[in-house]
Amino acid sequence: MDNLTFSHTILLVEGLNITRQSSYPVFIVILVAYVFAMVSNIGLLFLISTEKNLHDPMHLLYCNLPLNDILGATVMFPRLLNDILKETSERYITYVECVIQAYFVHIFVAASHYVLMIMAFDRYVAICNPLRYSAIMTNKIVIKLSASAWGSAIVVVTVMLSLTVRLSRCRYKIENPFCDNASLFKLSCEDVSVNNMCGIVYTAIVGFLSVLYIFITYVRIATVCITRKSKALNSKAIKTCSTHLAVYLIICVCAGIFIYLHRFPEYSESRKLAGIMLHIIPPGLNPLVYGLQNKELKQNIVKICCRKKKVHNLFS
Repeated sequence: MDNLTFSHTILLVEGLNITRQSSYPVFIVILVAYVFAMVSNIGLLFLISTEKNLHDPMHLLYCNLPLNDILGATVMFPRLLNDILKETSERYITYVECVIQAYFVHIFVAASHYVLMIMAFDRYVAICNPLRYSAIMTNKIVIKLSASAWGSAIVVVTVMLSLTVRLSRCRYKIENPFCDNASLFKLSCEDVSVNNMCGIVYTAIVGFLSVLYIFITYVRIATVCITRKSKALNSKAIKTCSTHLAVYLIICVCAGIFIYLHRFPEYSESRKLAGIMLHIIPPGLNPLVYGLQNKELKQNIVKICCRKKKVHNLFS
């Protein structure tokens, strides 16, 4: 294949720098993590959709999170698993496929923040305005909040990647296990200062905006809890907000490490690992955090397990 065709249509994904002997253990570990994330997130979606007592605004808004986790895991792991079993020189991807993967990788990251923002609003209304909760958080509002979270992610990512795909390319190697915006504009020999600035603005809009919004929301919730001096209210706030805050911190830490390491080429292997962890840890831990800490979800999981045990005993 000549260099002209190579640089215009086919890219080489650098992937993980692992030996042939270690590729199979790594493959098994990542496969197990992927299967666990998919089963747990699909299981939670199925549980919420089938149990009528979970058809409330809080759990319906929460459905956005496992949906996004399924997207984040699926957009990367099938291809990564395939590449692990290939020789380094055979990990090809077309430019179009790379752009599509980068698009959904960034949708996953942006939507994670925006979904947690609308979930924070739901917790604020539930704790600070409990008497008006049912009037404010109607099904129509839930749909609007969900649409705004996904719509904001789509708009921001579309603008950012539109600036990248206009660039010409003089390189062909993706220095990552997967495609993202930074890896794509690094293929160009043109001035990419606009793209760098856009990436910083994207990080600010997605990261800083969500941190600021969630911080203000939690300050207001804390203020209400302190002024009302209600043990029941404080207990409710701790139970409902601790899970939300734990999930948010998991995403922020994973994303922050990956973004930070992208600025330092000498830490390329650490950056690759951080990028993979961003797609493994949140999708894997989010269902555990919510499933084990959320009282209603935990009760329904126990109820289904008991129901299956009774059916098993009946036929055994």
